[in-house]
Amino acid sequence: MFATEDDLEVVAVIDHGDDVLPASVRGQPDVMVLDAHLPGAVGIDVLARRSAAGGVLVLSDRDLSAGASLRLVRQAPRVGLIATDASPGELVGAIRQIARGEPVLDPELMLAAIRVRDNPLTDRECEVLKLVTTGATAQEVARKLCLSAGTVRNYLSRILTKTHARTRIEAIRKAEQAGWI
Repeated sequence: MFATEDDLEVVAVIDHGDDVLPASVRGQPDVMVLDAHLPGAVGIDVLARRSAAGGVLVLSDRDLSAGASLRLVRQAPRVGLIATDASPGELVGAIRQIARGEPVLDPELMLAAIRVRDNPLTDRECEVLKLVTTGATAQEVARKLCLSAGTVRNYLSRILTKTHARTRIEAIRKAEQAGWI
């Protein structure tokens, strides 16, 4: 769709988040359009921050976590945020706005971002909790993060304290609802 516009040129199409940063350096696009749910080891907010592109437009459905929305909103106007249900004309217009250095922020996503509470969890605690959401045991999390099982249990204990939760499931629920993970 973008390639049909006279003033837009598509320099790369990428299916995995791990390929974004090398492609942004290689292709040096003026604007990079990213799907908020692009699979990969690096979060969309980190990809947007580290991109070599002049601007980044993130396409997101309404269920993007409030925490991720907030991190993206804080990068405006270099990073724009628009809903995936935007019309083709709105998407093209948003790309042009980002290229001109103008902010693009979906009102509903921006409201969710503004309402998010500060995250009391460290990045490592968030990483541990995200792995726990997959059903991973402390031993599996430890192997994945190159930690000891005791260290993972200590992280989980601190997570429970900081989220005021009695169980891992409750901690996950609270962290997801608050937009921390």
